[in-house]
Amino acid sequence: MSEAAESLTSRLAGLNPFSKGAKHEDSNDDKGEEITANTVAGGGHGARQSGITKNQLRVSHALKSFLVENNVMSKRDAGLSDGDETTPALRDLLDKPHINVPAYLTDRSYPLPEYFISSSHNTYLMAHQLFGESSSEAYKIVLGAGARCVEIDAWDNDENVDEPKVTHGYTLVSHISFRSVCEVMRDAFDKEVAEAVPEQGRRAAPILLSLENHCNPSGQLRLVQIMKEVWGDRLLSKAVREEGHREEQDTGEHVTLEELGAKIGVIVEHHIPGIIEDNEDDSDHDEFEDETEEQRKAQKAYKDKKKAAPVTIIIPELAALGVYAQSVKPTDNSWYEQQALTNGPDHHLINISESKLLAVMPGASTKIARHNAHHLMRVFPKGTRISSANLDPVRFWGVGAHICALNWQTFGASMQINEALFSGSDGYVLKPEALRAGGSGKLSDGRKKSLRLHIAGATEVPCPEKLDADDIKPYVTCMLVHPDDLEKALPKRKTKPYHQHKLGFLHKHDNPPPTDPIWDETLEWEFEDNEMAFLRILIKSDESFATNPVLCVAAVRIMYITSGWSFIRMLDLKGRETKCSLLVKFDVVNV
Repeated sequence: MSEAAESLTSRLAGLNPFSKGAKHEDSNDDKGEEITANTVAGGGHGARQSGITKNQLRVSHALKSFLVENNVMSKRDAGLSDGDETTPALRDLLDKPHINVPAYLTDRSYPLPEYFISSSHNTYLMAHQLFGESSSEAYKIVLGAGARCVEIDAWDNDENVDEPKVTHGYTLVSHISFRSVCEVMRDAFDKEVAEAVPEQGRRAAPILLSLENHCNPSGQLRLVQIMKEVWGDRLLSKAVREEGHREEQDTGEHVTLEELGAKIGVIVEHHIPGIIEDNEDDSDHDEFEDETEEQRKAQKAYKDKKKAAPVTIIIPELAALGVYAQSVKPTDNSWYEQQALTNGPDHHLINISESKLLAVMPGASTKIARHNAHHLMRVFPKGTRISSANLDPVRFWGVGAHICALNWQTFGASMQINEALFSGSDGYVLKPEALRAGGSGKLSDGRKKSLRLHIAGATEVPCPEKLDADDIKPYVTCMLVHPDDLEKALPKRKTKPYHQHKLGFLHKHDNPPPTDPIWDETLEWEFEDNEMAFLRILIKSDESFATNPVLCVAAVRIMYITSGWSFIRMLDLKGRETKCSLLVKFDVVNV
C-alpha cells in the first residue's frame, strides 16, 4: 500500500460519524496545549515580547501586492520588486500595534476593588487536577506571563513538620515544599522589579497570593515564619496607611493600587464565627467532564473526602497577613442583597465557585456588580473541571469579578481571552465605569454596534507536523465573546478555505502557497455595545477526513482595536509567538 493510501486509510479508520464520541469540526476550538517555560502569553506580558522577534517577520509577495492594489502603499514602499526584503514602510506597518490600550485603564490611582486582576488557579499544578505533577516552576511561568494572583494549597508535611507542603489534597497529585514556592515567587518578583521601567505594561505590580490553608496551628505558624523569612520586606504585612485607615469600608477611602506598590500581598481565609461552612465546591448535580470511569471515581472520592474534612481555624498570626483581602465563602445572600456581608470582615473577599455564582445570575447581576465595586471577589472553577478545563471569565468580568482564577495548564480559549484583556498592562486593568464605585452595575445600555473585520491574508501560517505544508487549506474563523451571552454563543463567522490554484490565472491575486494565503474577505457582526466584548481569531485548516486543526490563534478586546490596516502577531496553542502575521482592518461603527 502506498504512503498516501495508508494515510487516507488511517484517517478513515478514525472517522465514525455514528459513534457517541464523534466530534463536530469545531469541537477543538476552545482547547489549547500545555504551556511551557517558553510560553509568553496568557496574562498580558505577551505584549512585552513582540519587540524582540518582530524583525523575524516577513510580508509575503501576495500581501505586498494586496497593499498596493488597495492603495495602502506604493509599489516602492511595498517593495514589490525586492523579493522577501522588508522595506522601512512595511517595517512600520509590521511594528504598528493592532491594539491600543488606553492609558487610563492602567492608571494606578484608583481603589483596589476597581481593577480586574490577571489570576491563576491551583498554580502549582502542571496538568490534571487529580493526577498531575506539582511544580514550583509553574509559578515562574505564570508570573513571567503576567499573572498577578497565584494560588497555594498549603498542607502539613508528616515527613518534616517544619516544612509545610503544597499539593492538591485528597488526590494523587505530587507535592512540593511551601518554602520552594516562596523562593520561586521571590526570585520572579525580584526579576520583575529589576527589569521594570516607568512605562505602561512594563512596571512592577503587586502580586497577590491566594492561600488555601489546610495546616494545623503549628503548621500555620510555620507558613507565616517562612513567608517573612523568604520574602522579607517584599511581604505586605501591615496597612499602608498607618493611622485611621478604613480602606475597604463603604464609608471610608479605599487603598489604591498605587499605594500598594510592588509588594506580595496575601489573601487569607476568614471564617465567620458561628457559621459552619460547606467544604463542597459545587452542587452534587454538576456533570462530570468527559472522563474515564477511573477518573470519575477519583473525583467522587476527592469530593467526599473534602466534604468530610473539618474546617481549619486560622491562627491570629496568619490572619494578620490578610491585610486587604480576607477570603469568605458566603453562606447567605447578604453580601449582594444588603451590600454588606453579615458579620463579615471589613476587607472581605467573596470567594465563590463559578457554579454558585451562576446560580444567582443573571437575576442578581446588577446587585453583585454594585457589591464588587467596593469589595473584592474571586471566582474559581467548579470542582468537576478535573482535567484543568476553564471557566468562561467574560461573564464574570461582566459583573465586576476581580479575580477569575483560571487553570493556566493549557493555553485554551479562556486563557486567550485573559491575554486579550490584560495585554499591554501590568496585570491590573481598570474596570468599566459602570462597574466601579458610583456606577450603575450594568454594562450594556441597549445601543447596537457593528464590527467589520476585513481579512486580507497571512504570512507563514504554521503547519502541523502530521500535515504537508502544500496540503493545508487555511481559513479564518472568528467568535465574538460577549458578557451578556450566557447560554448561546453568538454566530461564528469564517472565510472560505484558501486553495492554491494550479493554474495561477484563475486566482484574482498572486497565487501564493497555502502557508501565505490570501482571503480578501470581510466578516461582520452586530452586537449590543459592551466594553467587555472580545473577538477570538483562529486560523484553521479545512480537512476532509479529520477534525479541522487549529494552526494559530489570537484574541482582542474590541475596545482596544486600532483603525486602519495592521498585522496581528499570531500565537500557537502553547501561548508562544509564531512567525505568522495576519493582515486585517477593523471597523466598529454605531448602528
